[in-house]
Amino acid sequence: MAGWNADTAAGPLGAGAVTLVEGSSFCISLQNGDMHAEHPHGLFVQDARILSGWALTVDGQPLEPLAAETKEPYRALFVGRVSRSDGYADSALIVERLREVGAGIQEQVTVRNYSPEPAESVIALSVEADFADLFEVKEARIQRRWDETHQVDGEALTIRAIWQDVRKGVTIQAPGADITPEALTYRVTVPPHGHWNTALTVVPSTEGASPAAPFVHPDGEGLSPRDRRRQQWVAKIPVLQIGNPSIERTLRRSYDDLGALRIEDPNHPDRVVVAAGAPWFMTLFGRDSLWASVMALPVDPSLALGTLQTLADRQGTVVDPMSEEEPGKILHEVRLDVSTGLSLGGKSTYYGSVDATPLFVLVLGSVSRWAFAKDTIAALLPHADRALEWIRDYGDKDGDGFVEYQRLNDQGLINQGWKDSWDGINFADGTLAEPPIALCEVQAYVYAAYLARAWMAYDAGDENLGNELADRAAQLKERFNERFWIPERGYYAVALDGRKRQVDACASNMGHCLLLGLVDEDKVPQVAERLMSQEMFSGWGVRTLATDMGAYNPASYHNGSVWPHDNAIIAAGLLRYGFVPEAQRICTALLEAAEYSDGRLPELFCGFSRDQLATPVPYPTACSPQAWAATTPIQLVTSLMRYDVHVSRGGLWMDPVLPESFGDLHITNAPLAGGRITIDIANSIPSVQGLPEGIAFHHGHRPWMIELVQQADRRREAARHQADPPRSD
Repeated sequence: MAGWNADTAAGPLGAGAVTLVEGSSFCISLQNGDMHAEHPHGLFVQDARILSGWALTVDGQPLEPLAAETKEPYRALFVGRVSRSDGYADSALIVERLREVGAGIQEQVTVRNYSPEPAESVIALSVEADFADLFEVKEARIQRRWDETHQVDGEALTIRAIWQDVRKGVTIQAPGADITPEALTYRVTVPPHGHWNTALTVVPSTEGASPAAPFVHPDGEGLSPRDRRRQQWVAKIPVLQIGNPSIERTLRRSYDDLGALRIEDPNHPDRVVVAAGAPWFMTLFGRDSLWASVMALPVDPSLALGTLQTLADRQGTVVDPMSEEEPGKILHEVRLDVSTGLSLGGKSTYYGSVDATPLFVLVLGSVSRWAFAKDTIAALLPHADRALEWIRDYGDKDGDGFVEYQRLNDQGLINQGWKDSWDGINFADGTLAEPPIALCEVQAYVYAAYLARAWMAYDAGDENLGNELADRAAQLKERFNERFWIPERGYYAVALDGRKRQVDACASNMGHCLLLGLVDEDKVPQVAERLMSQEMFSGWGVRTLATDMGAYNPASYHNGSVWPHDNAIIAAGLLRYGFVPEAQRICTALLEAAEYSDGRLPELFCGFSRDQLATPVPYPTACSPQAWAATTPIQLVTSLMRYDVHVSRGGLWMDPVLPESFGDLHITNAPLAGGRITIDIANSIPSVQGLPEGIAFHHGHRPWMIELVQQADRRREAARHQADPPRSD
């Protein structure tokens, strides 16, 4: 996952950096709570850094960090101590900083004196605001210089800035402080065995408008809007208990992170979508938001619907080489700050993604099974059809039947699949593939899109459209297995390059083809064997690239690392074809990896072998929390439950293969067809209570989309024979 005009470069956040996130706002600081402009630190609101420096000192000394604990994804407690001027190791003064992120931050500062003597102290906070664009900070290339004014007004400091015709501002409320244009200072006496405290708020401000008041009480007491939003989220999602406490903690952490990554469509506040990930991608991404929301269907189906609706509203309508917009195309990402828009020729949306468009149709097919109103789904069908037109007219420009990509301007992403780093697609010898590039997994998404739309057409009685798309899917599958399969190696090429050569690297991408049914059945065992080989499976998960490939690097972004969401898709694909032990091995390894990061799976980790290093090695600039990593544990467990629904067919399916180490599973408040159900799995035996009227439980797997399409075709043939019986001679 890379930004539209950037590779994966990001400066180090600093050892032990703490990231807090709520909606599209986030904050990055050191373990003592300080933020420094020379690092990628700060408070970011709508893709702009409105606070770049925020450092607390006591008597001129910075805090020595003792602990930093994230209470919720949007709130953390930092504990530090004050160094003694006389050189003794122990300090009597302990400082607590309770920080909450929303549309700004609130910080409660408490100084505790553990001495029998009163402590006279000068507590100061230095303040800086550079209003840098998110990408400028991420890539350490801050070039714009804003004309700033600092205004002190009573207990508030307001910093205003102008760049060209753009105006920004931030207001810091500091009750009781002596305020200068650069700092907030408190001269206090902390009583013996007592404490002193204050609460500060930092919010963006707009010329001529009052600062926003996003926090409940200026003293920090009571529930904040974030707390209430979290309570509402917790009330609507399933409650899960599982015998393995580590796995239960990971799943609960996933729920929390997913809740914090929800953002609202500014044009439709009732629609909630999933931001891609913190810190650098707190915005709507086509690919990431679609995958994350479809993985989260069993938890909250409305996330996928909101994502589809929001993407549909922004579907491409014109040809624009600068933003790579094309009619019917689904966006790659939306950005809010001024410099990203200017770099896109004045637009805030970039469309450089080859896979978001077929994924849109695929996800619509999945959402249509979850009992949303027929008119709600029907309103999205024209967008699905325009997406299919993009596949035909723009995705496959050379007419060879495969969807390819090649960027339309020299600022766009070189690679436009999910492995979108500049060197992410290469041959076995390490040579970079040249565009236009047809990725193997993109053909699988297109195949699944054809089948999904064909089924919806059959379901609506549109036999002609259903037949046309079912035929396209069958032709694509035949053509794919002819052109991408490398028989002498027993795996699929990761891509075809601009000269239609097989890009012969052994990569994880083919696992996506397993899940979506594009792989010929006779080739599945070889694909499964290769994915689980020593060269591919690290012990923590399947690597993006095999160790015997020329471009392999365990500490790279896409050439040997382990991505949790990629593995969740692979595990589901293995289960589709009955490779249960292999899928269990992947799921168990990933959930064990989460134990080393407080139950949270990061965007990716390095691909070092578990035999070489006993703990998973973090990738230095991985997003965390990140949407499809947050939904990975949900996908892993529901895949092992083999849990799925199709409301219009009146069914819930389950055939669990949970490993014994997981223990028994008990889920309440699970959404289904407007109701809530309870699921129990004991000794791999499932039971369900509270099924809505018209829904039956089936012990087995839900019919795959290809099976539904084939059933519709058989019914069509049977009806035709009844209408026109054969004549006897």
